[in-house]
Amino acid sequence: MKVLFLILCNSFCLAQNMSFVYEMKYHINVEKPNNFETSYMMLDVAEKTSIFRENHGRTADSTRIHKGNRWLQTGFENQFYVKKDLAKNKISKIISNREDDFLLPIEDDLQWNISSEKKKIGTYNAQKATLTYGGREWTAWFTNDISIHDGPYIFNGLPGLIVSIADSTGDYNFHLIQTKKFKDLYDARVKALPINWSKYEELAKSYYQKPFGYGKVTFLDKDGNPKDDKEIISDVQKGIKRENNPIELNHKIDY
Repeated sequence: MKVLFLILCNSFCLAQNMSFVYEMKYHINVEKPNNFETSYMMLDVAEKTSIFRENHGRTADSTRIHKGNRWLQTGFENQFYVKKDLAKNKISKIISNREDDFLLPIEDDLQWNISSEKKKIGTYNAQKATLTYGGREWTAWFTNDISIHDGPYIFNGLPGLIVSIADSTGDYNFHLIQTKKFKDLYDARVKALPINWSKYEELAKSYYQKPFGYGKVTFLDKDGNPKDDKEIISDVQKGIKRENNPIELNHKIDY
């Protein structure tokens, strides 16, 4: 009966549009070792496509499709929006800055080392696998109970769904907390300009130098008086420098 149940579960999962909710705990400022942030991320898996994004990013994509409104995101660092073409095994990060979307292909060969070690994670029977990616060593636990060869962020290609994955330093940790169905993928960011890592660094450094573009922007204090532009820009730059522990550590930018 157990085998039959798993077969039925796998068939159900593959036949439906499934959304997997992950809790992501991450550490983006190495100068504050105990200062972790928590985000709730959605991995939406359709027949040939999956999108991984923050919960509010999914809401923003829905609004963009239905109403034409766009939630504006600024900057280039620490964005986790990933789209996968599951049929062609293509993975891309989508970087959004103001009105622009940029498509950054992930061309790394994800060479998993599958261990015989197994354990129970929640209700799932899980198996261990390790990987080197982005200058970090990763340990994943995947389950054959859900035969979807995907996972959070860029991670995929194992014989089942990744239910947990963390890097060896503990700076990034993804853990599956919920599974549900969805009706619409809300694939809104389809007109992204292709870039590579060199172009990404160029764009990020340009934003660092001119975070408000090249036009004149006036900010007011609480009393309605103009604020010093240089002071505001300096505050933005300090914020960028504080977020100095990117998930792709091998592409860390020295500002």
